[in-house]
Amino acid sequence: MKTFERYFLSANRWILILILAVMSVVIFVNVVLRYTTGISISWAEEVSRHLMIWLTFLGCGPVLRYGGHIAVENLQDALPRPVAVALRAVIAIMLLALLAALVWFGLQYMERTQYQQTPATQIPFSYVYAALPIGCALTFVHWLLIVRDYVMARKFASDDHFDATASASL
Repeated sequence: MKTFERYFLSANRWILILILAVMSVVIFVNVVLRYTTGISISWAEEVSRHLMIWLTFLGCGPVLRYGGHIAVENLQDALPRPVAVALRAVIAIMLLALLAALVWFGLQYMERTQYQQTPATQIPFSYVYAALPIGCALTFVHWLLIVRDYVMARKFASDDHFDATASASL
């Protein structure tokens, strides 16, 4: 399971790096062209916006696994350990239900927008909106990989790149 988790996280990170790199290059080239030639790439803004959407939803899982999302933890800090564990279990179940619902409704939304096309690139909007169900499905997997440690000890994943507990104490 640890091997799957390592490859899963690595693939997710490399996809995020690739999306960010492509988005940065498109924006940079468009700015340079605009200021040096007075000509803009007609699809640059649209493509970078769609890449930002994908970046947001695909990045949600890694941020969740490292405890990077904003959370209010005062209540569980004030509760006795067994009650805090039960509260975190409820939170974990609610989050899994939310992610499952977002995947379900995201797929429905994709189906509804499959015949609408983007203005500049003329691709179906469903390709853009696929970021919601795919990102939430990946977040679901990330959450399943860390949920036991979260529920039992409010512990998130950490590695050489990111440690939420170290950054929270700064």
